[in-house]
Amino acid sequence: MKTLLHEKFSAYISMDWADTKHDVRLQAADGGQCELSVIDHTPEAIERWVLDLHKRFPGLIAVAVELSKGPIIAALLKYDFVRIFPINPATVAQYRKTFVRSGAKDDPTDARWILELLLKHPEKFPQLEQQSPAMCSLASLTEHRRKLVEERVKVSNRLVSTLKEYYPLALELFHDHGTAVFCDFLMRWPTFEKIKRVQPERLQKFFNEHNLRKPQLNQARIEQISRAIPLTQDRGIIEPMSLYAVVLAEQLKVMLKAIKRFDTQIESVAATLADYSIFRSLPGAGPQLAPRLMTALGEQRDRFENASAVQKYAGVAPVMERSGKTKIVHWRYQCSTFIRQTFVEWAAQSINKSAWAKAYYDKQRAKGCSYQAALRALAFKWIRIVYRCWKTSTPYDEAAHIQNLKRRGSSLAGAFDQAKAV
Repeated sequence: MKTLLHEKFSAYISMDWADTKHDVRLQAADGGQCELSVIDHTPEAIERWVLDLHKRFPGLIAVAVELSKGPIIAALLKYDFVRIFPINPATVAQYRKTFVRSGAKDDPTDARWILELLLKHPEKFPQLEQQSPAMCSLASLTEHRRKLVEERVKVSNRLVSTLKEYYPLALELFHDHGTAVFCDFLMRWPTFEKIKRVQPERLQKFFNEHNLRKPQLNQARIEQISRAIPLTQDRGIIEPMSLYAVVLAEQLKVMLKAIKRFDTQIESVAATLADYSIFRSLPGAGPQLAPRLMTALGEQRDRFENASAVQKYAGVAPVMERSGKTKIVHWRYQCSTFIRQTFVEWAAQSINKSAWAKAYYDKQRAKGCSYQAALRALAFKWIRIVYRCWKTSTPYDEAAHIQNLKRRGSSLAGAFDQAKAV
């Protein structure tokens, strides 16, 4: 983990960024008075500003800013003489309140606090390490895929809610309401009246075209349609609702196609990275979670000092607060929600793929932990294993891990023998 102490800089800069302009404070390494300036957020203005700086200060330039990604970060990463030091906005806010009791925020003043934090505590703020283009691409792809999945769920929920108001039969015919076949069914027959007029042979053809080749299930669907009665016959309800349902079905189908395109691209990019075999070997990771786990740890092996640092970074390590005789333990708030979701979701998938993971999860539940608390505890355990595999570039081996548990006399080791016996 590189900090301000690892290299010699000719100038130190803090930047309070905004959409249209950036307030900048500059301190030369050889002393002198701080300089204040404002630069426009345009590629041309940033280019002129950086090149002028390099002429004045030929060496390395340290830039502290309240974010680790975004347009200004992407612009500054182009220059090999610029080193970026992200500082958490919450840290700046708390530091500001120390000296400004009102808590009033002002962009030029914030630039001062950012620079002061960097210079007075150089060992506290690690330098932003540039990942390879493939890893940067994979990180962005996985985050955008997750956003699409969340939007798909929202649209699917709206669609289900709409159908309940005028056409519940469609929901009863299909178990999964987030599939392309369900969307096609609604776009072709968006009302009860239309589906009742369809001949069984045409329905059977539809099922065959969508690879729904379970004769008994399809026949049960056809019979259910013939027996069904409408929820309502009010045209004032049916017409606007059916139009809205079709629009939602069209949106949902587009999202499903988009997610598949992202899956293809993610797999293609992930396969080019040497560490992919490590994360692909993790039980339950699969093609969606393995790339997310890989981007969470990154490529720099010196990025984390130990497994505990990863646990805190991922947000699964609990936070303890002590005051007098009072002790409070709560989950971590200052972390990336996406990364925490990645580890917790993977922990859930690993339960049915790893004997020791299931035994540990069952043990936590038996102690009275909730489902989510048990998953976070399991993710906490898994991170130690993943960190070791990542640090040594070694794929995960379930049998080897069970043997290690047996050597240490762990109660979880017996779960492997039980699983084999079953």
